[in-house]
Amino acid sequence: MASPKSKDSSMAKSELPPGRRDGSNAKPRPRPARVRSLYSAGEVHEIFRRFSVQRPEPKGELEHVNAFTLLVAVVLSAQATDAGVNKATRALFNVADTPEKMLALGEARVGEYIKTIGLWRNKAKNVIALSEALIRDYRGEVPGERDELVKLPGVGRKTANVVLNMAFGQHTMAVDTHIFRIGNRLGLAPGKTPEQVEQGLLRIIPDEYMRHAHHWLILHGRYVCKARKPDCPACVIADICKAAEKTTDVPAPLVEIAALGPFDVPDN
Repeated sequence: MASPKSKDSSMAKSELPPGRRDGSNAKPRPRPARVRSLYSAGEVHEIFRRFSVQRPEPKGELEHVNAFTLLVAVVLSAQATDAGVNKATRALFNVADTPEKMLALGEARVGEYIKTIGLWRNKAKNVIALSEALIRDYRGEVPGERDELVKLPGVGRKTANVVLNMAFGQHTMAVDTHIFRIGNRLGLAPGKTPEQVEQGLLRIIPDEYMRHAHHWLILHGRYVCKARKPDCPACVIADICKAAEKTTDVPAPLVEIAALGPFDVPDN
């Protein structure tokens, strides 16, 4: 008669306990639980309705003249302020607003224009490399697909999402430090990584508000729900907000805010 050991070893894989590996004693690995939003669908709708009243046509603060210069500006904005990038790119984009012109300018000249920006040497190299790639692979046009954008030098998921939203009108969510903070602080879309917060926001934000949602959240995080000290009295969703550190339940008056240019409010 076969011993228990030999019987176990001859057990068909289909007969093994669910989640176990053949020949191991490993316990099934639990799937990570999806952390859900603290807000009901109605509350989320009201949050973005108020943002839409406050800023009907929100604008990004990076200056650009076309999809290519937007792409370059976003690449340059990594670990830099929008205001600092704008100061460097105004002159650059006056002379190089296409991949062909940027490539003709060359890495050294591009570096001269952007040397006030952090990590400028590596960024100048990336700008030239992505210009070459656009000319070589896309006939000088910025592609409108994320999978293609992230192949370009210096372009990650966040940069691709910004370009897809602003240049192509796609319903993407570019999670920067402000949106990551808000997603977790408010419990709107908790997540340990930017992509988890991104997916959480995409699940809960109504389609009618997705076009401008990432701008509303960035501007709210930049000027109201600030990192060090949230300005709760200036918050139009203070009565809905579930953040533990909020200081008031009284929302600020819901009035439209005039569109501000990059010179009107200092970037932070």
